Amino acid sequence: MKSNVVAAVLAGVMGLTVASASFAQTVAPLPGHPRVNQVDARLAHQQARVQAGVAKGQITARQAARDTRREDRVATHLARNAAHHNGHITKVAQRRMNRALNRNSRAIRNQRA
Repeated sequence: MKSNVVAAVLAGVMGLTVASASFAQTVAPLPGHPRVNQVDARLAHQQARVQAGVAKGQITARQAARDTRREDRVATHLARNAAHHNGHITKVAQRRMNRALNRNSRAIRNQRA
């Protein structure tokens, strides 16, 4: 019974991860726009780290869901800011997103340790 619940939660987390990855890609980055591309690449890398942690059993489903929610907030901020500034993001917005991604990265690292 417990393994069925864990499998269901993992399937839900993987679905959220795929949905958040597709959401982060809804704003097509402009070729050569380094701020958008940099934040987008960090989001993708952190999502891969969370998935690898789940696959190896280092991160629980609950932790993965929390990490995914954090990444979704940054992806939402990126999409809104890019939409507001014609596909670009400001330096201030990039700095805020990078700080959030730094916190997320530390959390992922601590969970996988």
